[in-house]
Amino acid sequence: MKKVLNKQPNSRNCFICGMDNDKGLKARFFETEDNELVALFTPHEHHQSFPERVHGGISAAILDELIGRCLQIGDPDNWAVTVELNVKYHKPLPYGVELKAVGRINKDTRLLAEGSGEIFNTEGQVAVSAKVKYMKMPVDKITTDKFEGDDWKVYDLPDDPDEV
Repeated sequence: MKKVLNKQPNSRNCFICGMDNDKGLKARFFETEDNELVALFTPHEHHQSFPERVHGGISAAILDELIGRCLQIGDPDNWAVTVELNVKYHKPLPYGVELKAVGRINKDTRLLAEGSGEIFNTEGQVAVSAKVKYMKMPVDKITTDKFEGDDWKVYDLPDDPDEV
């Protein structure tokens, strides 16, 4: 277990972290003492590919979001867009249970960053892994809308962990 140092904001409508998106994952992101980011999320039946299995695209999306958010550890204004995403599927993931993913930045330059991450199954085994490259970019170059107020905030929840 790793000590949680900070909880990152969620948006309202994002498929991965949107708290008001009824079809989304409502993932929560926690910065840890070892400069990694942990995502906790619960996929549901409408996130399936085959019965009892999470769709591979959902796994890719959570890892893309998670690893990219690692750039914001210690710098919440550090935004980026995905340039390349390489995903490996090792084991199936179930839905209907809380899952954990861990990400980190492996290389960080002025314009580009590279990171890696894993999603673990309920037995603690790596089920999906990814390596991602990002181009750093100011948020106003990514979108014309600003993340502010209820569109981008920390939602403190009663079951937020102290350790992940």
